[in-house]
Amino acid sequence: MDKSALRSLLRERRALIKPESHGLSRPTRQGRRAPGLSQAQIDQILHRAPDTYGRLESGRYPNPPADLLQDVARLLGMNEQEWVALWRYCLGQDPPFPLHSQSGEEIPGVWQEAVDGIEHMAYATDRSWNLLAHNQPWAALFPGGRVPRNTMRWMTLDPVARETLTDWEHAWAPLVLPQLRAALAADPTDQTLAQIEKEVLADPLAAGIYNRPSGYLHLDGDERPLNHASLGPGWVTMCAAQPVAAPGARLIILVFHAGEERRHPRTPILRAKLR
Repeated sequence: MDKSALRSLLRERRALIKPESHGLSRPTRQGRRAPGLSQAQIDQILHRAPDTYGRLESGRYPNPPADLLQDVARLLGMNEQEWVALWRYCLGQDPPFPLHSQSGEEIPGVWQEAVDGIEHMAYATDRSWNLLAHNQPWAALFPGGRVPRNTMRWMTLDPVARETLTDWEHAWAPLVLPQLRAALAADPTDQTLAQIEKEVLADPLAAGIYNRPSGYLHLDGDERPLNHASLGPGWVTMCAAQPVAAPGARLIILVFHAGEERRHPRTPILRAKLR
């Protein structure tokens, strides 16, 4: 537990919450000059025993339960990055779930500008693989530049995808469909992915692959064959990243190498040079 960092995080967030916004008055007793909610008021709002929040903020609460951390984080208006910090300072680990149900559904608008500045094919999706941003090189992958609204549905079900994604049955589907299963295991309430799963199970070829036992979830650094609409056959190396403020959202960059046979050398692993 990092008590000093935890105390700073909670005090700073607590100071921003006006008692009046919760129907409470600002304490006026002598010595009470700190802005925002008092520790006792947080216990009152959260229906917790006296000094519950005080113990948490001061670092006197070992192994606080997840529901307390969630209630405090939501009351103090934390974002996902602050939520992660709260868990790390309290428990030395990342949270097992996002703070907000809509997390991973949106990213800052500047991501479109960032994606446009990437030379290779690049796109960003939300946690359900709905397309949020893409650049022109990625649009050029599709006939007429007609990009799919949901990349998971396109990769698993679209007949055109089974032509674009070379050797779809062996090189793509067995690697993509486990990602769908894993995402639904993490959030069975995701209606978008549940509908895609329903459509996958209704497709004899996709269903057979989907129902095979597989623990494969790797994506970053994968290399797969691809038939580009304008550049012809080739191979793509996949780079995957996640916007920090949007758990589950993803940025995908596809580095394309032309040619039916894989002839280009693999890029060496990057590792910091320590002095």
